[in-house]
Amino acid sequence: MNLLDFAFMQRALITALLTGLMAPAIGTYIVQRRLSLLGDGLGHVAIAGVGLAVMTNTAPLPVAIVVCTAGAIAVELLRQFGKATGDVGLAILFYGGLAAGVLMAGVAGQGAAALSQYLFGSLTTVSTSDVWWVAILSAVVLLAALGLAPQLFAVSTDEEYAKVLGLRTRAYNLLIVVLAAITVTVSMRTVGLLLVSALMVVPAAAAGNLVRGFTAGLLTAMGLGVLTAVGGTVGSFYFDTAPGALIVMLAIAVFALSWPVSALKARHGRGADAHAHDAVPVGGSA
Repeated sequence: MNLLDFAFMQRALITALLTGLMAPAIGTYIVQRRLSLLGDGLGHVAIAGVGLAVMTNTAPLPVAIVVCTAGAIAVELLRQFGKATGDVGLAILFYGGLAAGVLMAGVAGQGAAALSQYLFGSLTTVSTSDVWWVAILSAVVLLAALGLAPQLFAVSTDEEYAKVLGLRTRAYNLLIVVLAAITVTVSMRTVGLLLVSALMVVPAAAAGNLVRGFTAGLLTAMGLGVLTAVGGTVGSFYFDTAPGALIVMLAIAVFALSWPVSALKARHGRGADAHAHDAVPVGGSA
């Protein structure tokens, strides 16, 4: 049985491919900023957007994008102007978004069950219009993440130094969280809002174990994202499992396999340093 014979699997594979590219691309900057839990927080805000869409009987994806983006901007502005720490902002995202989503779904008379396909993903039910939404928004995220890579990397790594370079750090920080919000909401049909942070963070972490340098890490993370997203989708078809959960477990497996590589690199680096030290006599002359 060929999975490409089924139209729903064709749509699922395209969506998985695009999500696998997009999520690690923006996730690399999130990891650089040491905000690995940001995706979880934004996922909970997106739940509020889905609940609002259910209550108003509108399309979930556009509403979730608007709500999630607004929440991300609000928390980032609070952080920038010193009104709240990053941890407090993420806590507000976690609890407020989840509670609001469940509450609004209940008001609509559908309860939390109406949110389940968005919480854990429902890749095989993706429609043609969903694929177009994902394609367009993925292109926006990837163009920004790759086209502005030097600026976003500078801001994510050392904000104070980026200011010295003359970069508009506030604007770039806002752009990062907006791109993250779009990524989270677009990915809710692939891996689900409760698991999307893993697809953003784990491939980026695995890439850090495998390669050195930001550009190499970014491209490797995107490659690993595609590998796990497409692999999980194919595996879910043949093994009759939940696609989102299998995608995340594959990503974690890749990270686990990358760990020994990181250890070997570190050992080799220490050995090279020791050899260089032994080769140079005291006084620094050969």
